[in-house]
Amino acid sequence: MFSHAIVKKPCPAMIDGITTANLGKPDYALALQQHQDYVAALQACGVAVTQLEADEAFPDSCFVEDTAVVTKKFALITNPGAPSRKGEIQSMIPVLQTFYSADKIEYIQAPGTLEGGDVMMVGDHFYIGLSHRTNQEGAQQFIRILQKYGMSGEMVPLHTILHLKTGVSYQENNNLLISGEFLQNPTFSHFHQIPVEPEEAYAANCLWINGKVLVPAGFPHTQKAIEQLGYEVLVVDTSEYRKIDGGLSCLSLRF
Repeated sequence: MFSHAIVKKPCPAMIDGITTANLGKPDYALALQQHQDYVAALQACGVAVTQLEADEAFPDSCFVEDTAVVTKKFALITNPGAPSRKGEIQSMIPVLQTFYSADKIEYIQAPGTLEGGDVMMVGDHFYIGLSHRTNQEGAQQFIRILQKYGMSGEMVPLHTILHLKTGVSYQENNNLLISGEFLQNPTFSHFHQIPVEPEEAYAANCLWINGKVLVPAGFPHTQKAIEQLGYEVLVVDTSEYRKIDGGLSCLSLRF
């Protein structure tokens, strides 16, 4: 169960954020409204939300998930693999210091890189995607830190997608939304898999919070599949964040 979430307001420069999509530039006014709706959905799940002010120096900084990994025992400050995003971690350190003592805040050191979008938590075990943003050195550092706290981790090579949680997301109770290259991956064979149709691949990134599931708007088949599992669904429109490769989990840290 989660009691807190951290979010960061999008800045006007977000319209020029890093993207591999071909969906046009975001509408900033609409992105602001969608962010407010996202915060309201988090609050509806029973978490207290800390909202950080926008930072014009970093167009992608609303995607706070990539700057840290937060667990029940410690917080990890990452080292983003995208050069333009490395400075984002500096403003996250003092925020996490209000929730974790200094000796419970860990760091990924260069040449290791790791972004939170590549980390999927399943209880005390963590799956770590090896991507263009997270390298083996960063993943190995993270696994050593996990072991220090009695936790575990394993690496999952990626081939075609940006982040691990772009294509797979854990919905608790052994339920796993899964798509694309992960469908035949034996790493995930022990989960109860909910396959996401190729045309709804964006919806593989849904967000379980305290028994409810946030689902992106516009993906009815995935929404129905989640509802059939017995979860209450909160539909959240993230169309403007999709244009810069962002999904539901990217927009918050939850702990």
